Amino acid sequence: MQTVSDILSVLYVLAFAASGFSVSRLVFPKDRLMKQAAFGLCFGLVLLLWLPVLFAFVMEFTLAAQICALVTALLICALCVIFGRGKAKTGSFRIKEERALMLTCAPLILIGAVLMANHYITNASNGALHVGQSTFGDLCMHLGFITSISVQKTFPPMYSILPDTALGYPFLCDSVSSTFYTLGASLRWAALLPALYAYVTVVLSVYLFFEDWFKRNSIAVLATWLFFVGGGFGFWYFFDSSKTLAGLTSPEAWSNWLNETFNINAQLSYASPLNMGKFLMEGWYKTPTNFVDHGVRWVNSIADMLVPQRATLFGWALLFPALQMLRRASFDGEHGLFIALGVLAGAMPLVHTHSFFALGLISIVLFTAALIRRVNAAGAEERKTSSRALSRFVLFGAIAVVLAAPQLFGFTFRQSSAGGFLKYHFNWCNESDSWLWFYIKNLGFIFILMLPAFLLTKKENKLFYGGGLLIWALCEFVVFQPNTYDNNKLLFVWFALTCGIVAEFIVLTWDKLTKSETGKGAGKKTPAAHRAAYGILFAVIVGSMMISGAMTLAREYVSGDHLGVREGKLGLIENGYEVVSSDLKALTEWMDDNLEPKATVLTATNHNNAVAMLTGRNIVCGSTAFLHFHGVDYAERFNNVRRMYEEPSSCFDELRERYGVGYVLLSEWEAGSYNVDYEFFSRLTPVWSQGGTVLYKAD
Repeated sequence: MQTVSDILSVLYVLAFAASGFSVSRLVFPKDRLMKQAAFGLCFGLVLLLWLPVLFAFVMEFTLAAQICALVTALLICALCVIFGRGKAKTGSFRIKEERALMLTCAPLILIGAVLMANHYITNASNGALHVGQSTFGDLCMHLGFITSISVQKTFPPMYSILPDTALGYPFLCDSVSSTFYTLGASLRWAALLPALYAYVTVVLSVYLFFEDWFKRNSIAVLATWLFFVGGGFGFWYFFDSSKTLAGLTSPEAWSNWLNETFNINAQLSYASPLNMGKFLMEGWYKTPTNFVDHGVRWVNSIADMLVPQRATLFGWALLFPALQMLRRASFDGEHGLFIALGVLAGAMPLVHTHSFFALGLISIVLFTAALIRRVNAAGAEERKTSSRALSRFVLFGAIAVVLAAPQLFGFTFRQSSAGGFLKYHFNWCNESDSWLWFYIKNLGFIFILMLPAFLLTKKENKLFYGGGLLIWALCEFVVFQPNTYDNNKLLFVWFALTCGIVAEFIVLTWDKLTKSETGKGAGKKTPAAHRAAYGILFAVIVGSMMISGAMTLAREYVSGDHLGVREGKLGLIENGYEVVSSDLKALTEWMDDNLEPKATVLTATNHNNAVAMLTGRNIVCGSTAFLHFHGVDYAERFNNVRRMYEEPSSCFDELRERYGVGYVLLSEWEAGSYNVDYEFFSRLTPVWSQGGTVLYKAD
């Protein structure tokens, strides 16, 4: 039965993708098939994110709301087909033309899909649930949102980890999975399926964004790899500096490093010339892109942004198509795209507020430029053209604001007004280095080449990149949320634009060095020896840009349950982090069948709270690691949880009544967090027990 529900969920997704593609054919009738498909995935995702929610506002988050959303998506598809006759066209597809796209995107999609598959709650042989390194934190929160929205059906949703508090976090990245959980899919599949959809959309959209911007495949290929894998000089911290240079020429050293790295033979010491293997592959957040002890904070796009951060994942799936549309509308004269862009932008705030803000900042720069062009327009025809462009720009902004305002004022601003948002702070999260060295170390040659790339690119590219510079400047002086580090959700948009101009600089420099452009030898290739030297130089530069990211991705893969070699045999290695024990997993399965959907359970406030994650039921107070950075007031509940466990004789009955507590959990987490008054709780009626885990009826 579970398999059937999972298959039906796939068909549900395909229906929305088809609807999005039908819209894309109308909006982009002249584009080739792969561009139409990428935009279609984006539009389909917007429908998948929003239609169930719109119906849920009327009929709560029920199965009926999901069915109504599906019917509406199919109706949109039919209407686009009917009214698009003669207008909508399916673009051409030529393998030769798409070779660069496929060779670039296919491996990146595979990398992300594999990481998601072994990071999204895998079943361990001992009955526990495992995750990977990067999903040990945030995924616990997201699973709690997914299950609570589906199980409790209250809409707009409330925090299950802080009952009676409205959820102001951009929750569409989780409600989209609640849809599939409501349809009967397993929690793992409900979380994984739309994430994979969004990830494919992101990868395709990033490549096509760069291709559209620079009109050259080689630049798009390099820029895409820089964005998803590129990093700085953090890899150097994983070499023993006193022995590295000697070890580089030793076959034995490389053999030892490979053995250590991939757990083929784990008996090696750390004194080998290349001693980073086990430290990298087994250390908790000791990677070349995330090594706080050494001031390395520029994380990898796939491992640390897209896999664990669902809001970023779904936000980028909308942002990069929007950036392509914005560029085309602003510079290529496709002013009709401004209307569709306004709708797409207006759909962003409850998906990912940072993406909406980043798009807005870039748009402000381009609008200001358009306004200046209008003021300085000389001839009548130029004034007419600039006025038309400006009016469409204004229409885009108006549509976006009208659609976004209810989301911002109804949810985002209401929560952010609690405090900790929007404050002055210089130098982002740099705590150990000078400003310049921090960025050189974290971004490597990408940062070093940024200035010459900007100076030598054409004026139009400078203007478009100017929006990214505005984002970077703001993020260096202003923090937009309680966690300073979270400014990277904006900074990565600047980083994407930087990868674009740096890739252009590298490719054009290669062209200049390997071809004579003047005189009698114009167009003639340079001598082979010179080309080989240039090739080595460029390989070293580009390789240094990629090695930190590649090492991080390798570490992330082995941090979850994975296929690997151990003791000379290929098989499944259960190397993941235990996020829920077998006893607690068994308890949550019992709770699914026996507890009312809106029951409240007294538990510890650990971030990997099995009750909140897997059952969708309320707990009195969840992890402060989540609640603090969401800007909500949790202090009283947090303190009262401790009192209820440690001083129940004086306060339990009163607080149980206040918070509507129906059940009390005693497990390893409660025992490790509080001085539990076991004598008091032994008087309550146990309703479930296994090992050291007991669930009591509170009344």
